[in-house]
Amino acid sequence: MKKYIELSKEVQQAKEDGKAIVALESTIISHGMPYPQNVKMAREVEQIVRDNGAVPATIAIINGKIKIGLTDEELELFGKSSDVAKVSRRDLPQIIATKKLGATTVATTMICAELVDIKIFVTGGIGGVHKGAETTMDVSADLEELAQTDVAVICAGAKSILDLALTMEYLETKGVPVLGYETECLPAFYTRNSEFKLNFSTDSIDVIADVLKTKWELKLKGGVVIANPIPEEFAMDEDYINGIIDQAIKEAEENNIIGKDTTPFLLGKIKELTDGKSLDVNIELVKHNAKVGAQIAVNLNSKTNEQ
Repeated sequence: MKKYIELSKEVQQAKEDGKAIVALESTIISHGMPYPQNVKMAREVEQIVRDNGAVPATIAIINGKIKIGLTDEELELFGKSSDVAKVSRRDLPQIIATKKLGATTVATTMICAELVDIKIFVTGGIGGVHKGAETTMDVSADLEELAQTDVAVICAGAKSILDLALTMEYLETKGVPVLGYETECLPAFYTRNSEFKLNFSTDSIDVIADVLKTKWELKLKGGVVIANPIPEEFAMDEDYINGIIDQAIKEAEENNIIGKDTTPFLLGKIKELTDGKSLDVNIELVKHNAKVGAQIAVNLNSKTNEQ
């Protein structure tokens, strides 16, 4: 296994010193935002993690290695390159074997984080069940990964391009807890609220860390979704963004865009239709998730080290 994994100096030092580490994905850099906003955002998010007492570990595939933590030059490479593969569980072996550049999705970042015992992962929003999935079977691999991989994902809920009702049903079936942080309902990425009430919510970082520790000590396999809504000052109007999303979905259907191409197309179309406002919102919610995720990582690490 070691021949496939390479830790950055910062992450290696954090491991040796017993510090809290936060995993970050690379698809958001290579496929989620244009250059140079993507690299600027990645550096800012990493710094937010550091400012809140943890060590960032942006994960990517480079030259046949799973890189846990990227250098500034590697972040720049991912931000500028046009030939970066979007890597889910299915794609991981061939991207490593053929030594291609690969950006990790939520699912793959979870896999790689677990390989090196990183328990906390910060992203924007998780994938889920796509609208019309009862006929297309288009269900994100993120959900299956959450069912089997012991990593907590701090996110602004599920992307509102998805069928949130079916996404919540799927997570419930797989036994994945969805914990609301400072919210009693599932946030919908661009907006703070949705019609879906959560079974558990808390305003306490300490309580969330206790829940994570208890779950894994009980050997209950699988991840946890920590739903952290976008700060109110950055949230979009619900009716406005839902109308934009409906238009984007219609265009995706008309262009026969399916599978893993769907989300990048929809997010790009939403950005176009909102004159770039959705991208600004995306950046702000990732930053907020990084702050909360780092605080959870530090708290959980402290509890683990006490044993």
